[in-house]
Amino acid sequence: MLPRRAVIMAHTLAAALALAAMWRPRGALLACSAADLAHVPVSRRVRGGYLMTEQQLQRLRSKDNLSTSRRDATIGAPGAALPGREMAASASADAGAVLRSEFLQVLLSRRRDLQVPLSVEKGSPVRNPIYQKPPGPVEAVPMESCPRKEVENFKEKLVEENFYLITELGEQGRVPVLLLKLNDPVPKRKPVIVFLHSSYKCKEWLRPLLEAYASRGYICVAIDSRYHGERASNETTYIDALKSAWRNGDTMPFIFDTVWDLIKLGDHLSEREDIDPCRIGITGESLGGMHAWFAAFVDTRYSVTVPMIGVQGFRWAIDNNMWQARVNSIKPLFEEARIDLGKSEIDTEVVEKVWEKIAPGLDSQFDAPYSLPLIAPRPLLLLNGAEDPRCPIAGLEETSSRAAKAYEESGSAEKFMFIAEPRIGHQLTVNMVKKASDWFDRFL
Repeated sequence: MLPRRAVIMAHTLAAALALAAMWRPRGALLACSAADLAHVPVSRRVRGGYLMTEQQLQRLRSKDNLSTSRRDATIGAPGAALPGREMAASASADAGAVLRSEFLQVLLSRRRDLQVPLSVEKGSPVRNPIYQKPPGPVEAVPMESCPRKEVENFKEKLVEENFYLITELGEQGRVPVLLLKLNDPVPKRKPVIVFLHSSYKCKEWLRPLLEAYASRGYICVAIDSRYHGERASNETTYIDALKSAWRNGDTMPFIFDTVWDLIKLGDHLSEREDIDPCRIGITGESLGGMHAWFAAFVDTRYSVTVPMIGVQGFRWAIDNNMWQARVNSIKPLFEEARIDLGKSEIDTEVVEKVWEKIAPGLDSQFDAPYSLPLIAPRPLLLLNGAEDPRCPIAGLEETSSRAAKAYEESGSAEKFMFIAEPRIGHQLTVNMVKKASDWFDRFL
């Protein structure tokens, strides 16, 4: 009998191939349309990137077959050195390309008719941002604690840009962006960090972090995630969107749709003349940490990643009856699903069906043990609370072990670290903010 993981992957691959056969776009692209490929550099369309044409895939396979033949012959040659780490790295890269392609197909499956060329519209500062739940005073302390550099006349030198990225048709395809940087008398390309807010907040909440990093020479970017901030109309917009996704199955407001926006944001940032496209960092808190995790997994342009109190094992939580805290963070969604499924209470079946409907693969092939290690060898710092019920540490043992192995096999063990802060639940702390700051200064 095959192990459970093998069965899941077999069904997953079959489903992915069937999906590709059903809706492969014009131009015979494996994962997206020719219009999407137009703005992606050729060097990022294959091998380690996230887009491939069938011709490119054939060439890749031919090259791999030739390389395999040569490698097999070399291994048997007298005095030949075993490739070891190189073989492991190559196998990991191939597996990563497959899983990224599968994930991108999921993203594209619900936006086939929404594709538009990426464009930019001018915006304005937001005077009264929408918070769908009022943040507590304690929550602001870590935001204000980020290390700053003393800059004379800082406010006068701070440059603020407000604009919208148009990533697809429809109201939610208009991504509000806030960018802060210091005015540089000698223009040069700088590193950029993308900051992502938690549930019910908005990009304006992150301004203290953006200003702190900007004072140290970074270009800093924050967006409103789907159904938040400028993309919300009232205090129930996010919950209403989650319920609609459950009923209709046409959107993915929990994590995945915002990841699509982050891929498009990567396109925009890579093309700016003031940004070094090889130095794009990403971080976020809670829901924002999940966004950072998945964006870095699918888009290798994100070169340094720091998810804070966001990474968790969704399947582990289900298998070990530890899903309640995560479910309670968006409970109205699960209550509606419970009623629709004729259940007297929310149970494991309800949780599984909700995840599969609004975020397909979240608790299976795209879960943390399989997607997070594929960020290697790019620097990755995981910051969690040791007592966080939404991201149970026990549920990350397999993930951290797999990630550590991936970094070791790629010869970059020093670029991975997992810190679980003692006696801390689901909250961002001053120490986490400092650790994230140090990590970006070291690797970005």
